[in-house]
Amino acid sequence: MKKVLEIVGFLALVQGVAGLVHEFTDWDWGFVQRLGFLDGYEIYASVALVVLAFALFAAAESRGGG
Repeated sequence: MKKVLEIVGFLALVQGVAGLVHEFTDWDWGFVQRLGFLDGYEIYASVALVVLAFALFAAAESRGGG
């Protein structure tokens, strides 16, 4: 379970950072900007993904051994 939390946390971190990079540099990659219902809220969704990633990393750490 620890590895699953770490992998999902890593994916959330990458997508959150990709969304922020897209917003500030217009680099066209990542998943957040492709979701139509988040139109206008991409920065908030990206920050939420980064926060979720750190929460998942903390949960994985508290789980202990693999």
